[in-house]
Amino acid sequence: MEKTIADFLLLFRFLGIKERQVLKTASLYLEKENLSDLAYLFKQRKISAKEMYLPISKELFQQTEQCVVFQAEVQDSDIVDYVAEVNQQIQKKYFKKQYASFSLVSSVVFPKLLAPHIIGHEMIKRAVALQLFAADPIHILLLGDPAIGKTDIIRSIADFHPISSYGLGSGMSGVGLAVTTIGDVVEPGLLPMADQGICCIDELNLLKEESRGALYNAMEKGFITYDKKGQHLRLDARVRVLATANPLEDKFTGKTIPQLKKQIPFDEALLSRFHLIFLVKKPDTYQFLKIADAILKQKQAHLNKIDIEFIKSYVFHAEQLKVTLPEVYHQDIVNFVHELKKKEKESLFEISPRLVVGIMRLVQARARMCLREKVTQEDINDVKTIVERAMQIG
Repeated sequence: MEKTIADFLLLFRFLGIKERQVLKTASLYLEKENLSDLAYLFKQRKISAKEMYLPISKELFQQTEQCVVFQAEVQDSDIVDYVAEVNQQIQKKYFKKQYASFSLVSSVVFPKLLAPHIIGHEMIKRAVALQLFAADPIHILLLGDPAIGKTDIIRSIADFHPISSYGLGSGMSGVGLAVTTIGDVVEPGLLPMADQGICCIDELNLLKEESRGALYNAMEKGFITYDKKGQHLRLDARVRVLATANPLEDKFTGKTIPQLKKQIPFDEALLSRFHLIFLVKKPDTYQFLKIADAILKQKQAHLNKIDIEFIKSYVFHAEQLKVTLPEVYHQDIVNFVHELKKKEKESLFEISPRLVVGIMRLVQARARMCLREKVTQEDINDVKTIVERAMQIG
């Protein structure tokens, strides 16, 4: 009886300054009805709250917005459940606001997050960053000399997507592309492990002939099959493949297109499945000096676990957007590809319809990276620059 009277009398007390400030912050995310309920519980001292910032590194945000978290101070299941529901509502709307803020800088920030200790390869990093946000498969191959950072780039992107796998084309990592067998137990390999995500394959030039069928199927059809010892499996592998490969003789020695083509370690059947292929060569003396200067000047990015989880959640959130390519840009893309086709003899690789598909998916991915549901001219221009770099052999 005394407790009931005490609770009733508490309803007449004025809320403190901190409590009023908390409710003001909460008003950004909650309905008036919720705020009234929380004020009622505050007066009875049945809940408490604290304001906080998301502890994200300045490499991502200069400062996140303030958030509020409520906590039940009594062992009452109804109040505990209500507080949990309120916190969930706040969290959902809070993160949407943080995503919207981050989207304004995402196209600049994401490429810088990929292997930040590797200087150069800006266009490659921009292309790979877009691969994170592709709703449909975009396959990219980094073909070039060893020890120039290709592996670091693909390892980096594997860390930032919610669904990813990484392994060696040679299978030396112990995980096969299609499946991994231990005795009679068959487990998914790199491709099905990355279903609806990114499969990173290092040293694709060491891929065994018997594994190529699985790779072709995953890249083209989105599934792999396994038939052995009476077992027939069909596993989804709707992947975006990001691969590296070294040339024949391990290092590019030629300079002319005929010489370079002789060192490509793949046949047309595999090459044609990639939307973008970057030829990556060791820097000459002038480029090396620029890189050395940049290394001395750069500030190394240090991401914490919360940073990485935020990035993954942002990617997942962005992937849900359905992006349209307005018809007004169709002719622009056609004209661009037509110009590339006219200079095809200057490229190592054929300008095929697959490139058109790749461009379309890349511009949509860039819009999605910026949380836009429509492609803009900025997206088109950025992708043109990336594709032109992929066509270069120098």
